[in-house]
Amino acid sequence: MNTFLWVIFPYICLAVFVVGHVWRYRYDKFGWTTRSSQLYESKLLRIGSPLFHFGMLGVVGGHILGLILPQDWTDAVGLSHEAYHIIALAGGIPAGIAAVVGLVILIYRRRTVGPVFSATTINDKVMYAVLGVVIVLGMWNTIAGSLFTIGGEYNYRDGVSVWFRQIFAFQPDESLMAAAPFGFQLHGFLAFLLFAMWPFTRLVHVFSAPIGYFTRPYIVYRSRDRRPGAATGSRAQKRGWERVQ
Repeated sequence: MNTFLWVIFPYICLAVFVVGHVWRYRYDKFGWTTRSSQLYESKLLRIGSPLFHFGMLGVVGGHILGLILPQDWTDAVGLSHEAYHIIALAGGIPAGIAAVVGLVILIYRRRTVGPVFSATTINDKVMYAVLGVVIVLGMWNTIAGSLFTIGGEYNYRDGVSVWFRQIFAFQPDESLMAAAPFGFQLHGFLAFLLFAMWPFTRLVHVFSAPIGYFTRPYIVYRSRDRRPGAATGSRAQKRGWERVQ
């Protein structure tokens, strides 16, 4: 079971993540969008969307620091174990709270605004539930690993982080995750499940950077001549360009 959970399952999810995005882009290119619903409701969206997105930027940044950067690197620059956890609490918890509050507002909006609810797919509903649990578990693991030492403090940078990096080196050590507390195990399992769901939900918009906006030409809007004395409605339209008044 440990081999399946911490070796086979992560690779299945990553394979679905990659192949699913390729399939979605090739066969559902017009569906590669957030399916924006701003026209239906904007007040809640203006509050929930920035909270969620900026909170998630902080969450992702914390994971880069905690999972990708080895502890030896932070030790080499003089960042102690205690100082690291203080930074994790000071940065991770506010970011997690902002992401959760924003997600709750967005889910409430989708549930209470009829047209927005109608545009929400089953895949997106499941994704919202999994994403919310993943964020809350991550916050709990950060708090429990930093403040509570029941049974001894667990340093995930010696266990979970090493296992995560080993996955991309194709040498995952299942014993590292098998020895981790249940909260970290559940967080890791659901996180990879979220990766597998990613290509089939609105999360694909993460990879749609609007770079074209910087180079596309301006859109020029022109109207009919409404000057006093003009023959409104009877004036023949001229061909070609007209001077902008």
